[in-house]
Amino acid sequence: MENDQQSKAFPVSWDQFHRDCRALAWRLADKGEFKAIVCITRGGLVPAGIIARELGVRTIETVCIASYHDYDDQGELKVIKPIDPKVIGNDGEGVLIIDDLVDTGKTAKVVREMLPKAHLATVYAKPQGREMADTIVTELSQDTWVYFPWDMGWQFQPPITKDSAG
Repeated sequence: MENDQQSKAFPVSWDQFHRDCRALAWRLADKGEFKAIVCITRGGLVPAGIIARELGVRTIETVCIASYHDYDDQGELKVIKPIDPKVIGNDGEGVLIIDDLVDTGKTAKVVREMLPKAHLATVYAKPQGREMADTIVTELSQDTWVYFPWDMGWQFQPPITKDSAG
């Protein structure tokens, strides 16, 4: 792990993530009725389940996109599993796209091209990808590394600044 990732770490607990997903659902509640949710996997699976419950949406579809990259450079994107054509309907009208994070916006752009009339919502957003999302909860700096609860175990987290008193 690079030093920047350590110093700009944003660890998210299950409780915090659940609260943030509910906050996203509150923001989406007045955006109209959604007939289906398309979650971008894998990160969109958990927030899609929470938001579907909160908004009473029963149809949840996935779109699976893989990025072949190292952690410094996002590479080529490949659609592994497309969206079921029955869900797409009229260019995604009435569809809610959910992801955990929009980072560079490249993945969101691919899904937006599939569903141009859909509403895209993410729990967290970074500046490079922010314009791709219609609704977010929290904006983070581009150099922040988000540690989602499904990526973590229980371990010590170093303080943000070093205590000079020792």
